[in-house]
Amino acid sequence: MTLGAIVALLAATVVAGTAILFAAVGELLAERSGIMNLGVEGMMLVGAVMGFIFTVLTGNHWYGLMAAMAGGGMMAAIHAFLTITLRANQVVCGLALTIFGTGVSGFLGKSYQGTPITDPFRAVSIPVLADIPVLGPIFFKQDVLVYISIIIAALLWLLLFRSRWGLSIRAVGQNPAAADAVGISVSRVRYFCTIMGGVLAGMGGAYLSLAYAPSWQENMTSGRGWIAVALVIFALWNPIRAILGSYLFGGVEALTFRMQTAGVDISTFYLAMMPYLLTIFVLVLVTIRRRSEAGAPAALTVPYHREER
Repeated sequence: MTLGAIVALLAATVVAGTAILFAAVGELLAERSGIMNLGVEGMMLVGAVMGFIFTVLTGNHWYGLMAAMAGGGMMAAIHAFLTITLRANQVVCGLALTIFGTGVSGFLGKSYQGTPITDPFRAVSIPVLADIPVLGPIFFKQDVLVYISIIIAALLWLLLFRSRWGLSIRAVGQNPAAADAVGISVSRVRYFCTIMGGVLAGMGGAYLSLAYAPSWQENMTSGRGWIAVALVIFALWNPIRAILGSYLFGGVEALTFRMQTAGVDISTFYLAMMPYLLTIFVLVLVTIRRRSEAGAPAALTVPYHREER
């Protein structure tokens, strides 16, 4: 494989991993506050269809992105109300949210299948940086959402580990009773983190329908929401590791496409399985090697009620 082919593959890796990165950092934020949201797949689908519909109607992809963020946020708000206010089981609510989001997105987008989009996100080269050999084409000749995803992950790392707000979020996820005792509103922090996680998942869905493959197809996320949930564990709840993990999974997806176009004599079904086989392998590896290390927040999936302190 030539250097040019390797650079092209790595550039495609960044593109393929961006939607997963948006969803993963959103889920990571929610889980750091103690809320597990297995509805990421449904929120991404709602974000994808809302973003596509509003872009078609307005002719402006930024309006579509905002609609996707609102759609993902509203889905997450439902999850937050059920799990934080009503203290319903987080796993069951997340699964129900995925089923609901799949159905709603299919219904809303049915009449838009095959509709062309006139204003997708296109690649934007960053002056000077784009001319750097190898790194330039990989990182600095991408669409603006790729840059935004990396910035958001870096800012989330600063928020969680270098700010008082981040300390409050981690305290709520680790020991909500102690956080409540020092005056931190557990419900407020969890609502904020859960809804913002949904907003980011909606952005991940919008990336698929407005940049990665500008179109709308039912179930177009193809399990990326579930990969994002697994990636949070792989990243050990660290946003910087989430960047690397997202590109790892994106690289596997990009490689399968390259193998198909190169005419490799392997069944397309086996190639389609590769990202999910990697997901299972990574989860097993992390479970074995990281069992004794600090990982998941102690209060993850545990509802909190002040009177039960």
